[in-house]
Amino acid sequence: MDNQAIIQRIKYLISEMRLRQNSFAHRIGTDVSNLSKHLNGKLPISEALINKIVVNAGVSKKWLVDGAGVPFAKSDYPEQVVADMTDSDSGTPVYDIDVTAGAMSREMIFADDRIIGRINVPGISPESRIVKVSGDSMRPVINSGDYIAVHEIRDMSVIYWGQIYVVVLDDYRMVKYLRRHADDDKVILRSENSMYDDMVLPRSAIVKLFFVDNIIHIDTRM
Repeated sequence: MDNQAIIQRIKYLISEMRLRQNSFAHRIGTDVSNLSKHLNGKLPISEALINKIVVNAGVSKKWLVDGAGVPFAKSDYPEQVVADMTDSDSGTPVYDIDVTAGAMSREMIFADDRIIGRINVPGISPESRIVKVSGDSMRPVINSGDYIAVHEIRDMSVIYWGQIYVVVLDDYRMVKYLRRHADDDKVILRSENSMYDDMVLPRSAIVKLFFVDNIIHIDTRM
C-alpha cells in the first residue's frame, strides 16, 4: 500500500465531509490520537483503519487503497429534486446567474446581491450554492433552464472521475463530466449530448471546480 497516497485521500475525505479530524475519528470509531499519528505518518496505515473508514464513512475501499473510481457510491446522475423557492432567510441560496454563461469571477458569482431566494429541502446542504444552467450539452440529464446545487472542491488533485462538475476556466465556465486522460496532466470533459465532442484540457487550465450535488427544478413564482 502507498501510505502517503492513502493519507492524502483520508485528509481529502475529512475536508469534503466538512468534519474536524477528531469528529472524523469518532465517526469511524477510532482513537483520536491514533488517527492523528496515522495521518502524520508516525503509525502505518493499517488494514483495520481502512476497514473502519470503509464501513463507517461509506467509502469505496478500492478508491481509498488504490485511488481508483470514486470515493462514495453514487448513482450515475446527481439526485433530481423539485423545489419551491422562498424569500426566507434559511435554506440553500439561489443565485440569479447562469453558471455556464460569461466570465464572471467566483467572488462575483456568489455575491450576496445576486441571491434571489432560498430553498429548504432535505438532502440539499445549506452550504451548497444553487445556480442556473443554459445550453443543451448535458441534455437530457441537465436541461437548459435547470438549476444545480454545487459545492466547491478544495483539493483539485483528487477528482471523482465520471461525475459532473462545473469547470471554471479563465474565460469560460461549463458543466461537464470529468473523465481520466492517459496523461495525468490532462483531463477529458465529456457532454451527455452525443452531438458534442469530448474536450481535452490541461489540469493547470482549471481555475475552480464545483461538484454538482443535485439537479433542481425550481418553481420561481414567489
